[in-house]
Amino acid sequence: MDAAGKVMQKLKGLRDKLERYDKLKASWEDLTTLVELAIEEDDESVLDEIKSAYKELCSNLETMKLETLLSGRYDKNNAIITLHAGAGGTEAQDWCEMLYRMYTHWAERHGYRVETLDFLDGEEAGLKSITFLVEGLNAYGYAKSEKGVHRLVRISPFDSAARRHTSFASAEVMPEIDDDIDVQINPEDLRVDTYRSSGAGGQHINKTESAIRITHIPTGVVVTCQNERSQHKNRETAMKMLKSKLIEIAEREHKEKIEDLKGVQMEIGWGSQIRSYVFHPYTMVKDHRTNYEVGNIGAVMDGDIDGFINAYLIAKSRGEI
Repeated sequence: MDAAGKVMQKLKGLRDKLERYDKLKASWEDLTTLVELAIEEDDESVLDEIKSAYKELCSNLETMKLETLLSGRYDKNNAIITLHAGAGGTEAQDWCEMLYRMYTHWAERHGYRVETLDFLDGEEAGLKSITFLVEGLNAYGYAKSEKGVHRLVRISPFDSAARRHTSFASAEVMPEIDDDIDVQINPEDLRVDTYRSSGAGGQHINKTESAIRITHIPTGVVVTCQNERSQHKNRETAMKMLKSKLIEIAEREHKEKIEDLKGVQMEIGWGSQIRSYVFHPYTMVKDHRTNYEVGNIGAVMDGDIDGFINAYLIAKSRGEI
């Protein structure tokens, strides 16, 4: 996005925020007037309407309050999310694709745009890994709460004996760094490889022969992109991804710990999960950092994860995480 586009995006974000505040204020004034009239007329017939309007007002107010918790330097930025299947073959790869679907649906609920940057198909089904951009105001501020290992428990659709399986997948979440932030990268520290895009043709993106892999030799960070037909465009996107990773390393002052950057500080397996998704013998999704849980797992897999994100942001603001 060019400079003019970024200015327009910020302007739109501010206008949207003002518009939502004005609507919130108007809703409060309308509700107050309705209550006063009902009291004066001793009219109980509008009680249900008042309760419904109050519930909606509280929900919208809570959303705006949560936005004030997004005070990080890059919280307003777009988010780059990478999902990796853990050990377990087809089971874990199918779980990786299920998470990708969950996050794309969550993004759509918020009016964010999703662009696939790179992926590696599973051997039989699902995805071994996928990297995608979530574009929109505060995308990183919200999505950063998803960084970590996600655990699935279910009756496997790939097991003829219908046994229960446990699978793991990890999520790395990075802010997309603006071009106007200066990052010194020595060209001699880079190894750039080109390769033919792999995967199932049009399943995720068009097949091309211009994929780029960039390795930052001093840190060992590797980024890949095969989204565009143009090798130049893929290289440009890959360099943005590399810049994002290197900046976060510098920000955390842990240049020797690439795991801190990726958010996967332990093996993708038992004991390291941030959240569990249980389909059998009962249905529940529980976040182990905040203890927030939901029984409607179908809604969660359809992108309704705001409750988990909100609980994380509140706990983080209180120093509980």
